[in-house]
Amino acid sequence: MDSADNEGFFEAYWPRGARQVAPKALAPRLASLEGKRVAFLWDYLFRGDRIFDTVEEGLRARFAGIGFVGWRDIGNIHGSDERAVVAALPERLRTLGVDAVVTAVAA
Repeated sequence: MDSADNEGFFEAYWPRGARQVAPKALAPRLASLEGKRVAFLWDYLFRGDRIFDTVEEGLRARFAGIGFVGWRDIGNIHGSDERAVVAALPERLRTLGVDAVVTAVAA
């Protein structure tokens, strides 16, 4: 487009490239957290220690029989070995009998 003829219109390019990975379907939601075991995953970067205490308190008040695997039990999911830690998570969560996960990341 010749800049003399643009009449206030300009060419623009979409800054995002083509998707490299096909989207995956989300896991189905649980009908309830009642009687379920919930794990807390955290990258140790932004107040998860305080946030998870509050979330746990609220969930305990709302769902009978709910259980937790705390962030201290799981450990840091971020760092130099992050890829290995995250790759091992599904099996670890199965071993711990986890039904659902609450994860927090740095803000």
